[in-house]
Amino acid sequence: MSTSRAKVYARRRKRRLSRKTHDLTDEQWAALVEAWGGCAYCGATDTALQKDCMLPIANGGRYTLTNVVPACRSCNASKCSTEVTSWLRRKHFDEAAFLTRQVEILDLLQDPRPSRPSEDGRSGC
Repeated sequence: MSTSRAKVYARRRKRRLSRKTHDLTDEQWAALVEAWGGCAYCGATDTALQKDCMLPIANGGRYTLTNVVPACRSCNASKCSTEVTSWLRRKHFDEAAFLTRQVEILDLLQDPRPSRPSEDGRSGC
C-alpha cells in the first residue's frame, strides 16, 4: 500500500502539533493581523494571511503570541521550515526592520506587567 508524501508529511505535522501546547487565541491572532497591517515579511495587503511561526514547528516552535506573525501564502510557503532570520537574509528582506517591528508590536499587544511594591510598601518605578 503506497502512501503519498503529502499524507506522510501531514501525519508527521499533526503529531508534532499535538505534542506542543499552543496558546495563541483568536483575539491575539486578530490583533496581530491588525497591528501588522499585512504580511509581516513583504507587506502584501491584498491577500489572505496565514499564521507563520518564526521558529517553525518542525524546529520546536509553537503557535504563541511571541512566535507567530501574519504571512501571505507566498512568503509562508517560501519560508517553509527555515528559521526566520536566515530566510529574511536569503530573500534580501530588511531583517533589522522586521525584528524591530516585531518587538514594537509585541510591546503593544502584551499585557503590561504590574509594578512591584518596594520593600517599604510603596509602588516601585
